[in-house]
Amino acid sequence: MSVNLPPIIPKNRANELLAFNRLLDIMDDLREKCPWDRKQTLESLRHLTIEETYELSDAILENDLQEIKKELGDIMLHLVFYAKIGSEIEDFDITDVLNGICEKLINRHPHIYGDVVVADEEEVKKNWEQLKLKEGNKSVLGGVPKSLPALVKAMRIQEKARGVGFDWEEKAQVWAKVEEEMQEFKEHFNAETHETIDQEKAEAEFGDVLFSLVNYARFIDINPETALERTNKKFIKRFQYLESKALEMNKKLSDMTLAEMDVFWEEAKKI
Repeated sequence: MSVNLPPIIPKNRANELLAFNRLLDIMDDLREKCPWDRKQTLESLRHLTIEETYELSDAILENDLQEIKKELGDIMLHLVFYAKIGSEIEDFDITDVLNGICEKLINRHPHIYGDVVVADEEEVKKNWEQLKLKEGNKSVLGGVPKSLPALVKAMRIQEKARGVGFDWEEKAQVWAKVEEEMQEFKEHFNAETHETIDQEKAEAEFGDVLFSLVNYARFIDINPETALERTNKKFIKRFQYLESKALEMNKKLSDMTLAEMDVFWEEAKKI
């Protein structure tokens, strides 16, 4: 089967290439002339990159397109920064980085750049995981970053297991598992006082409850991380409304009764 691979430099991308080249030139200047930029290392940039990624995530949840554009620029700067440092230690440069991802995308999409035929998105995902194993990954789960937040990690673990066919068949089965884990969690509490009988086992069972809920969320096309973060933002907004009302009354929240606070909480829910 004859396949047309994407050209290395598409002729109709002149403006994009000029803008990217401008950033590369600025990065060269910063590493040569700016004391702060010259001091940075791969390690020192790491926590800053994580912060920028979370800022992009916030902007996406807020659907703030201008902020998304700004945060994408910040992350692009970091990517160029890492590549610049790589070139200085003569290990890799931006060309290696870009060609590397291009080759990986071509290899991982044989249904586009080869003669493989796929029926749907699920088949693409399964092929993706199988190809990663052929590339040398010893485990399907090996590509899940160890430092991912636990909720996101649970989602990725389940998605990767599904990619090789290890998954429930029906939503009802998953919900039954949620109920089973909830019951096992309850068994470690006194039914009347709700005092923990075995803290260590209760923690383990609570983890199982969360993992099973993430699984169910996946089956009904809900991203649990996004869902929880939206709830966090909703709570913050309502709580800050409560604080503002207390301030108007010249009161501290600690001096108000729960009944008084609940009045304003109900008001906040209507906003």
